[in-house]
Order: sequence, then structure tokens, then C-alpha cells
Amino acid sequence: MKEKILIVEDEFIVANDLKIMLHKAGYQVVGIASSVIQARKLIADKNPDWVLLDIMLKGDLTGIDLAWELREMNVPFLYISANTNQSTLEAVKATQPYGFMVKPFRERDLIVMLDIAKYRFNEENGVLGENQSKPEIEEIEGIVGKSPLLKEVIEKIKIVAPAPTSVLILGESGTGKERVAHALHDLSENKSNPIVVVNCAALPQSLIESELFGHEKGAFTGANALRIGKFEQANNSTIFLDEIGELPLDSQVKLLRVLQEKEIQRLGGNKTIKINVRIVAATNRSLEKEVAEGRFRLDLYYRLNVFPIQLPTLKERAEDIEALAYHFMKKYAASSRKNVNSISQFALEQLKNYNWPGNIRELEHLMERNVLLAKTTEIEKFDLPSTVSNAVPFEVHMGKLKSMEDMEKEHIMNALHLCDGKVSGSGGAAELLKMQPQTLYSKMKKLGIKQGYN
Repeated sequence: MKEKILIVEDEFIVANDLKIMLHKAGYQVVGIASSVIQARKLIADKNPDWVLLDIMLKGDLTGIDLAWELREMNVPFLYISANTNQSTLEAVKATQPYGFMVKPFRERDLIVMLDIAKYRFNEENGVLGENQSKPEIEEIEGIVGKSPLLKEVIEKIKIVAPAPTSVLILGESGTGKERVAHALHDLSENKSNPIVVVNCAALPQSLIESELFGHEKGAFTGANALRIGKFEQANNSTIFLDEIGELPLDSQVKLLRVLQEKEIQRLGGNKTIKINVRIVAATNRSLEKEVAEGRFRLDLYYRLNVFPIQLPTLKERAEDIEALAYHFMKKYAASSRKNVNSISQFALEQLKNYNWPGNIRELEHLMERNVLLAKTTEIEKFDLPSTVSNAVPFEVHMGKLKSMEDMEKEHIMNALHLCDGKVSGSGGAAELLKMQPQTLYSKMKKLGIKQGYN
């Protein structure tokens, strides 16, 4: 039986195009409403399975008003709107839609989003059809652990990996965002082509567009040869944009065009180049906060946020710490050709009781160091840094309270210690402290911390 969809859209041409797309995909469109009043009547008469909902409609009521009514009726809905006003973000999010697409969009993106939305709705309501069986939670190479939170991540990866839709990976530094991006690519139709990885935070601002989109010979001073950009390199494959929140606004506009039109234009060129690229982005920032403060485009946020995957911190999946520790121990024992094959119970308890501000990356670095330093086949104990939660009360009890400058200096030095003295780039102290490398270098100079600190 065909699923019934109601279109709530006040622009006739857009509504008619949607109707044609949905009919071709096998859906039954039960009506088109241009206002909330019309929609209420059609909902009562036709009992739709899904509602595609614009925000700005005819009359005094908006699509957001109708969304609240749909939630009360347990009728799932998706927003399809050209409205990218920042003030609508929180109102839209509060209604908990099953998706949001920014006009204009491609037919394939619409159908993929509907498929994902249907799966989510059916899973939440405990109803999975014959063709929507829950994917088996099997291990993915490089992703270690069996905690419930990790199983949820693996399930989401397996749901979305075969689809061409954009994915936004969210999580603190060191939680494994790049590993998840590789897993999405390895399970996709384009796995035979290499994934292209771009660290947006490491791109010099003056060269961002040249790096991403390429340039023609003579496009600017120093452009002595044709350069193929990262997006062209990723044609018929996946591009992973790490730290997407670091992109400046003018580059965000061009990235939005790539998402919308699936085409690029090299710097200094006058022709557009069609590309087929699956975009996976990641950030440790709150993009919603960045949008609210004017540093990230709302329309780009919606384009990327079709299918978000939130990664838990290592502390939140503490039951995986032992498995991860042994995984890294075996990895570095093999690479360093050392006979280290066990971890004492005392050392394991140390790991489980630690806060892990640097998450999995910090654990990996710790295991690498201790494998190299091990004098026997067993790691007996770990030299873990003190955390703020247990260090500050000690200072207070001793009648000493550090100045803010001393505390900041100690905090930066702890971060540098965790990152083996590395300041910038992936795995650096700036990433761990969630600040720009230039800012950290400035603070180090001010506080008298030598750049070569290790």
C-alpha cells in the first residue's frame, strides 16, 4: 500500500513539482494545502502518513504552528523551506521534525531524506516493515567497543552509509570523528575510490578556495600551474571536511553552492564543473551556537544536518575503555616489536577512574607511550595527569589558591603534555583546548611557555 503524503506549501509551482517527484517515487499525494486552515481539513479527511511542511504559509498561522499540532496527533513531518532566517532555528528545532530541506533541492535528496525519516519514525514507534529490518550491529573495522552508546553510533553508520546524503558528525575532540567518516565511506557505493580528507582548521585563509575548488594557471600571483582542488579529487567518492565550523563565511557560501548544484568553478576559470561528491562534515563546536552568533550560515547548517551522528565522550562509554586499551596496546606492541601483552588490574582501574578530557586520542597516546616504556610484558601502572576536579580542592585545603594566570598556564601545559608538545593540527593542544592555534601560541608567549615544551 502506498504511503500517503500531504503537501503544505503556498507556492503552487513548488507544490506541483513536489507532487510529481513523490508520484515518481511511489508515494500517494493526498492533497496540497496553502494554509494551516486548509491543512487541518485535509488531515482530518485524508489521514496522511506524512506531511511535507513549508514554514511561511497563507494566513496568520505558520508551518511551525501546524507542526505542534502534528506532534500532538503523532503525524510525522518534515520541513521543506527557503526560510533561513536565524530566528527560526530554535522554533523549528523545538518541534522535533524528522528532517529539514532547504529549497532548492534535488529529487534524489528528497527521496533519501524521506527514507531516512521513515526509518527513524518507525524505529521510535517500534514498527519496522519487511524492507526496514534493523541492521545487525556488527563490528566496524577500527571502531572498538560494545557499549550501548557506541552500538547506536554503529547502527546510524550502517543506516546512512549506502545513501548519498550528507552527514554531520558531532563530538568533542578525540572522540573518533575521522574514523566514523572513513567507516561511512568504506560502507558506501564509492568505497573503491579513495576518501579525500580536509582539515578546514589547518587551511590558510588566503588559500582556502584554491585548496577546495582548485585554480587555473595564472589565476593569481604564484599560480604557475593548474591545480585540481579537493572537491574535484573527490569526484565519485567522499570528501571529509573536518572542523567545518572553522570555515569563514565567504567560503561557506561557495560550499553551499556545491551542496545545492553539485558543481564547482576553479579560481580564475569561467566554466562550471559537475561533480558527484558525498560530503561528510565534522565539528567539535556547537554549530547552532555558531549560527546564533552569526559565524555559521543557517542554510548551510540545514544542508549538512540532514543526518547528524553524535559521538559520545570516552567517559560516557567507560565500559569500552578496557577493550580500547588492549586494542592500542596490541597495535603499538606490534609496530614497535615489543613483547607487551597485558595490563594489570590496578592499571585498568586507573584508566576507568580517569576523566579523559582528550577522549580516545588521549588514551591512544597514553598506550603508545607506555608500550614503549614498558620493561616487562605487563603494563603495571599509568602516570596520569591530575584533573581539575581533584587538584583544586587540594590547593584550597593547603591554604593556597593559584592565580588565574597560574591556573591557565598549568592547564595549557597539561594539554601540551597530553599532546606530546604538539600545538596545532590534528591531535594538537589547540584542538584539545578548542581554540585557534594562533590564540594558543599568543597565550604561550604571554605565559612564558616555550614552544618546544614536551
